[in-house]
This record gives sequence, structure tokens and C-alpha cells, in this order.
Amino acid sequence: MASALFMEFLDSTALSTALPTLSVAFGTDPVHLKLALTSYILALAVLAPASGWIADRFGPRRVFMTAMVVFLAGSVLCGFSQSLAQLVLFRTLQGLGGALMTPVGRLIVVNSAPREKLVSAMSWFTMPALVGPLLGPPLAGLILGVADWPWIFFINVPVGLLGMWAVARFVPPLKQPDPGPFDTKGFAIAVVAITALMCTAETVGIGLVPWPVQVGITLVAIGALAAYVRHALRTPRPVLNLRLFQVDTFRASMVGGALVRIGLGATPFLLPLLFQVALGWGPLEAGLVTIGTGLGAFACKPVAPALIRRVGFRQTLVASNLLTAALTAVPAFFGLGTPIPFIVITLVCSGFMRSLQFTATNTVAYADLPKEAVSNASTVAVVTQQMALSVGISFGGLMLHVARGGGDVRLTPDRFLLPFLAIGFVSSLAGPLFRRLRPDAGEHIGGRAAARG
Repeated sequence: MASALFMEFLDSTALSTALPTLSVAFGTDPVHLKLALTSYILALAVLAPASGWIADRFGPRRVFMTAMVVFLAGSVLCGFSQSLAQLVLFRTLQGLGGALMTPVGRLIVVNSAPREKLVSAMSWFTMPALVGPLLGPPLAGLILGVADWPWIFFINVPVGLLGMWAVARFVPPLKQPDPGPFDTKGFAIAVVAITALMCTAETVGIGLVPWPVQVGITLVAIGALAAYVRHALRTPRPVLNLRLFQVDTFRASMVGGALVRIGLGATPFLLPLLFQVALGWGPLEAGLVTIGTGLGAFACKPVAPALIRRVGFRQTLVASNLLTAALTAVPAFFGLGTPIPFIVITLVCSGFMRSLQFTATNTVAYADLPKEAVSNASTVAVVTQQMALSVGISFGGLMLHVARGGGDVRLTPDRFLLPFLAIGFVSSLAGPLFRRLRPDAGEHIGGRAAARG
């Protein structure tokens, strides 16, 4: 299952590294290229609400394989793009495949693992996915050094084909409960709400659309969101079950995790621009330094289950959030005279703490949910997480736009002070939510209760 996550993260991190090159190829402002990142996330977030029902109706393995085919088709078409508009269109197709790969993959893992071993299962499940960010930046730098940017997308083909063979060979079919009739009305309202919310985040404050249009999109977003909340609370089987937020562990995971993911979404957008445009590094040099984040995340995975078992979910989340927020803000002070070893150490530590944070948040979400709610919970989790990542990219772009004074001022290191401090502050807002969890939250899935016994 992790083969798909590996492919997704390899693709996204390689694309982030190539943004300055693409801005030259397409003749557009580097800040506007965030459309290539957010279009994928928008497509993913729009289709993801239906992923749980689709997996239950047609079988998780079959849906997962189909999603991989769609993702690969989108990758190949991205490589043949001749303009930013075409790239955004084909990235959207990729997102439609990713919308089914991510939640269905998680659903298969959660349903297959014993509850008391869920932390270990989720940690090992996501570990191969961390190899993607580990290889993505240097691979992109190497490709841009010896070939051209389309090969960043073409490299997905052998990875995807190998992954499809592995899924067909090793993943057993799972029998899912009858999902009942599809919530068509709820899905339509959710699509309008998600699209309008993400369009609002994408266009606010940067002059892409006239202000009356901006206000109209915002009002549509608010109205559709209110309509969906009303619908979901009155429908027995809504496409996104908002009643799950009544469970404190799930609520803390979703809301707190979303705040941290705003920083996670903005960082891969901001760092390549800081390194390659403001500091004048080449793609390969920037990619090799950025590899530190992946190394830190990779190093955390074997440690996370034992650490959570020893100190518990609540303390792990509170401490890791404080350190994650601080480390997210540190690149604000990177400049021409900053030693490269210091930059690498900062990124390694940041990757380690983020990995610990997300291992804990992704797992504690399922601590108090009945098994029949896992499918819907996985769907809600993916929508929430992807919207947060999209908001993070847009928020980082907005802060950079503000720091430039709203014009086409050259990107210098000092222009990145505000964006990184802002995303670090937003990430820190999750801390109070984690502190409200009970001290023994998630003990029965983290293995701490068994260790005490």
C-alpha cells in the first residue's frame, strides 16, 4: 500500500524543487506556480469525500489499483504540458487518482492491523512514503541538471507499475460492510463548499481576481459550508460524517493536525524559492540540502512507536508541537551567510519532529472509533488534511506576496522572514488543543496500557 504514498510524495517534492525552473519554462511568476501544487490538492479534496463509499461499494483493492492507473496517466500528461494551464489541468487529473489512493490505502491498513499494534502499523505504512521526500529533491536536481523538467513526471511510471504489481501480488481483498445509498446531495454540497473554500484561500489578497468576485466566492463558501453542516447532522449516512468530531481524540487529531499541516504545506513551496531564487543556489544543491527533512522524518519512524508507548499520546503531541512550530519558523533567519551545516541540521530536526507529530496525530484519530466508522473517518481525515495543505500553500504565498509589498519586487532572503514566522505561529496553535486531551488518551492502541500491565 505504501508504494502509492511513495509515488505521491516523490512527485510532489520533486515538483516543488522544480518550481523555479518551471517559472522560466512557462514565463510566469514563481509565486503563481503554486497553482500547480494546489490544483492537485483541490482535485484530491473534492473527490475524497466519496472515497470511503466507493471503497466499500467496489472493494478497496480494486479501487486502489484503478486510482493508481489514473495517477500514472495524469503524470505522463503533465510531462507533455506546454503551458501552466495545461500543467494545472493534468495535475488535477493526478489529484483525482490521489483522492482514492490515499484514503483507501489507509483504510486497508487500519482494517488489517490489530488495534494494539496500530501505532506500529501506521508507522511502517508511512515509512516507505518518507523515502519519496528523501529522494524527491536530489532526484529533481539531478534530472534538471542532465535532462529537462518533464522527466520529473515520467519517473512515476516505473514506480507506479512496480507498485501495482506489488498490490496485486500481496494485498488481499477485504470484505467491507454495505455502505448503503450514496449521499448524492451531501456530496454535491461538500464539493461546492470545498471548492469555494480552497478558491478563497488561493486568491485572497494577491489580486488574481477582482475583489467583488473574491467576496462572492467567500460568501458561497460560507453558505455551502453551513448548508453541509445542517445536512450532515440530519442525514443517517452523510458522505462526510461530522458526528465523528464529537470524539475528543478524533477532533484533536483533525483540528490540531490541520493547523500543523498549514506549516507543512507552506514549507515545500517556500524553501525552494528561498534557496534557488533568494540565495541563488542551483536545483541540485537545493535538493541535496532539502533532503535533510526526509532524513529526519525517516529516522523518526522506528523511534515513534516506542516513544509514544513510553510517554503517551498527549505528552508526545504537546512537546512535538512546540518543537515543530519553532523549527518551522527557523528558516525565516536563513541568509547568504548562514552555514550550510546549520541549515541541514535544522531541516533534519524539523523532519524528525514533524514525523513524530504526524505519527501520533494520524494514529490517535482512530483510538476511540468503532471499526465500522473507520472508512468514514479515513475519508474525513484525508479531506481535512488536504484542505489544510492547500491552505498552507496559499497562506505561504500570501505572506510572501505581502512581504514583497504586493509588487514584483525581487525575492531576497529578508522577504521570507514574515512567511516562515507566520506559518510557525499557526502551527503552534495546535498545542492548546492537544493539552485538552485526557492523560491516558489512546493508551489501548499505543501499547502503553499493555506495557504498564
